[in-house]
Amino acid sequence: MATSQGAALDRKKLMADPVMVTTIVVLIAFLTLFILYPLAILLVDSFYGEGTVSLDTFRRIMAMPSFLRAITNTLKVGFLVGILSAGIGLLFAYMEVYVRVGGIVGGLFKVVSMLPVVSPPFVLSLSMIMLFGKAGLITRHVLGIYDNNVYGFWGIVIVQTLTFFPVCYMMFKGLLKNIDPSLEEAARDMGASRWGVFASVTLPLLLPGIGNAFLVTFIESIADFANPMIIGGSYDTLATTIYLQITGAYDKQGAAAMAVVLLCITLLMFAVQKYYLESKTAATLTGKASRARMLIEDKSVTIPLTILCSLSALFVILMYICVPIGACFPTWGYKFTPLTFKWFGQVFSKYKGLKAFKDSFVLSLIAAPLTALLSMIISYLVVKRRFKGKGFIEAVSMLAMAVPGTVLGVGYIRGFSGGLFHTGILSGIYGSAAILIIVFVVRSLPTGTRSGISALRQIDKSIEESAYDMGAGSFHVFMTVTLPLIKDSFLSGLVTAFVRSITAISAIILLVTPQFLLITVQINEFAEKGSYSIACAFASILILITYGSVLLMELLMKFFGTSRKIVED
Repeated sequence: MATSQGAALDRKKLMADPVMVTTIVVLIAFLTLFILYPLAILLVDSFYGEGTVSLDTFRRIMAMPSFLRAITNTLKVGFLVGILSAGIGLLFAYMEVYVRVGGIVGGLFKVVSMLPVVSPPFVLSLSMIMLFGKAGLITRHVLGIYDNNVYGFWGIVIVQTLTFFPVCYMMFKGLLKNIDPSLEEAARDMGASRWGVFASVTLPLLLPGIGNAFLVTFIESIADFANPMIIGGSYDTLATTIYLQITGAYDKQGAAAMAVVLLCITLLMFAVQKYYLESKTAATLTGKASRARMLIEDKSVTIPLTILCSLSALFVILMYICVPIGACFPTWGYKFTPLTFKWFGQVFSKYKGLKAFKDSFVLSLIAAPLTALLSMIISYLVVKRRFKGKGFIEAVSMLAMAVPGTVLGVGYIRGFSGGLFHTGILSGIYGSAAILIIVFVVRSLPTGTRSGISALRQIDKSIEESAYDMGAGSFHVFMTVTLPLIKDSFLSGLVTAFVRSITAISAIILLVTPQFLLITVQINEFAEKGSYSIACAFASILILITYGSVLLMELLMKFFGTSRKIVED
């Protein structure tokens, strides 16, 4: 009774606040228009043709041997990448949390976990071709192998595994730290071996987390466009098939139906991960460790694991180092001397690099604060307010996490090229900077929202209620009380949105027009032409920009973050 009365009182206070009501209405309109509407249009296009509702489009694409092959290829790659990424990520996390390692090895782990964040998603494909392709530095010039073919299934699997396993590593690192060491030590006291403790205690506690990591990586893998496009060769996946169906066959309706198939696969996996495995993880883990863990110092364990993980980390770092090195040779694979920096100069003088970096930087710089602020507003409404429609806002804002970029790009083409419902309304945003900024915002929104929700749940509501009691309005309370308390999450979301926007490719490659030059599109174009040196030059400069952004975020949080004030107090 008291709960229902409290909810009714909250709704009454909310309706009396015009700023908050307007914010909710605008937010619902934005999410509906730019997330739900494009996906709904894909469904309509797939089922509606020649004035009737039918399955003809699906029958047509299902009759294509290339499409059926693409589905099989995508699932094979996704499952194998998910298994390998989860396995390698678990090995790295176990090594860091359970085994006493030196400072150098720990530093390697930190570098490996950082590199995928600050680099474009297809950098490793360039490195794989330059090191292990037919003209590769290792295969041709070191091993003398001339008929090696790095393109295809194994090329995609290796590159995606190296790209995504750091995500699993970070997930497992947090899960392993939360396991109470007394559970494992009790098993050791009963005479169990280290392997027995791991198999009977640690692994069962981790199983939901392992499933979670596998599904997250599986979704990322099947939604990946850039790596299969560059290193896939004739091995087509769903993402590349959809792209080619639009750009090559000019079959927008067929591409829409293909996008629906890919969307159904990712939504199914996302639903399993979100509503089943996450709840299992929360119920299984014992929470924060009660005391420090006794690290393994047995050399029979530490030496093999240290060697294995260090070699793996060094190999990943070598792959990334290969990118700037690859930009310093006249022709990669055939002439390795003398070193030259002409490609960096030609990026700006010959290949319109200045415009590419300017366009990418400006668009990302506009999208980043919009994304960060929107994420914090959504988080605030979800955590701190009770009203009808709250569940809708939370679900739709998170939906973009499960939508592959290629699917979203097709949805925007079908939804806005002729205006809303082909009426001409809002058709002006198609091909403009606005639609690129909106895509950047939508793609980064789930990450910022999850971070904001976690931060806001740690703030006692009495702090904000005190401000309301003093007569402050909702906007004033949010700007002067709530936002300063979650400024770390806001700054983190700001830089994360910027990095994700400036390195994005899967959605924007279908939407960008000749009016705009974007860095990732340029890198992809030169890589497809085989101009690896100029592609590496573009990628190296982009990595410097994104890494500088991350360092700037750390600097801002150090001097202006809430944690600094807490320490000073």
